[in-house]
Amino acid sequence: MGIETPFVAVDGIVMLYDRNEAFKGIVLIERKNPPLGIALPGGFVDIGESCESALVREMKEEISLDVEIIRLLGVYSDPKRDPRFHTVSAVYICKAYGEPKAADDAKKCFVYPPDEIPMEKLVFDHAKIIKDFMATRYQST
Repeated sequence: MGIETPFVAVDGIVMLYDRNEAFKGIVLIERKNPPLGIALPGGFVDIGESCESALVREMKEEISLDVEIIRLLGVYSDPKRDPRFHTVSAVYICKAYGEPKAADDAKKCFVYPPDEIPMEKLVFDHAKIIKDFMATRYQST
């Protein structure tokens, strides 16, 4: 009998900037698969992959952007955070440039100023994650 552990995932709070370093907003996706709704882009860590490598790969796969990881926001591990199964997610704050394009598990991409994010449409615990980000956003990174 093998050891059972939670699934390990990564999510990105991708802060999008234009060429003049003006902040445009946070990239969110509309999910193609259940649970349906709006979410932070992210996905599961593959065997043999670091969380940071998984984050960079998932951002490229889902929103077609190359990201620079700024820092880890936190690790979210409530067993009830994902209705499918117990998932532990490392959430990273990232910086990116360009136009996000939905791919892989993302149906659409959106760029929202943080105070305009439709929190009621967010799935999983992503509203809590974004609130945590907003509370720490103005602290030094």
